Amino acid sequence: MNTTSPAPQPVLSGRGLVKRYGRVTALDNADFDLYPGEILAVIGDNGAGKSSLIKALSGAISLDEGEIQLDGKPVHFSSPMDAREAGIETVYQTLALSPALSIADNMFMGREIRRPGFAGKFLKMLDHPAMQRIAREKLNDLGLMTIQNINQAIETLSGGQRQGVAVARAAAFGSRVVIMDEPTAALGVKESRRVLELIQDVRSRGMPIVLISHNMPHVFEVADRIHIHRLGKRLCTIQPNDYTMSDAVAFMTGALEAPEIAAMA
Repeated sequence: MNTTSPAPQPVLSGRGLVKRYGRVTALDNADFDLYPGEILAVIGDNGAGKSSLIKALSGAISLDEGEIQLDGKPVHFSSPMDAREAGIETVYQTLALSPALSIADNMFMGREIRRPGFAGKFLKMLDHPAMQRIAREKLNDLGLMTIQNINQAIETLSGGQRQGVAVARAAAFGSRVVIMDEPTAALGVKESRRVLELIQDVRSRGMPIVLISHNMPHVFEVADRIHIHRLGKRLCTIQPNDYTMSDAVAFMTGALEAPEIAAMA
C-alpha cells in the first residue's frame, strides 16, 4: 500500500518568467516556488535578477513572458495594489514610505479606516484614532516602537525606525504571502534580532515568507529553503542544513556546480 503523501501545492509560483529592459534580460525564463508555511530565502549576486523577480511577483513590474500562480490559479498583477488585494505584502528595499506623512498614516496608506456612520460613508472622513491605536499596537508587537508620538512624520525617524514601520506594515496586513527585500539592511544588531524574531513568529502562524537578503548568517538562521538566483534565473534550491554559507556563495558565483533543484518534501 502506497502511503506517500502528495507533494504540497505552492502558495505562490512562477514559470518561465521573462523581463527585458531593452537589450538587458533581467529575468531569463526564471522559475519560482513558495510553499505553505515556509521561509524561502532568495539570494544571488548583484545583477542576478532578484529584485526583478520580486517586483514581478508583487505587481511592481509587468512580465514580457511567463505565468505567476497564486494557490494554483493564474494571476495577473497590473500594479502592487492588485497584489496587495490578493494578500501579497511587500517590504521593498526603498521602503515605499511617504516621508511627510505620520507613522500611522504610512501604516494605513491605501487601506485607511473610515469613521462609522454618515461621516465615513458619505463625507469620507477617516477614523484617525482607530488607525493610530492599531498602528501603535502593531509597532509594539514588533518591538521597534522606540518613539512616543505615533503622529510623528516618517522623515523625522532614523533609518532603523523607518525600516521598522515598513516591516510592521507588511507583517500586519499580509494575508497570503509576505515578501521582505533586505529587511535588516538598515537596522542595528538589536533591531535586526527583532525583525528575525518577527519573521519566525509570522511563519509560526502559517504565513509563508520570501526573504531577500545578502546577510548569509540571517539567511541560514531563519530560512527553510534557499533559492539561489543567477544570471536571471533560478539556479537551484538548497536546504540550509545540507550546505554551508561558503557553498551557497560558491553556487551563486559559479565557483561550484549547483545541485539539481530539490523537490519539496
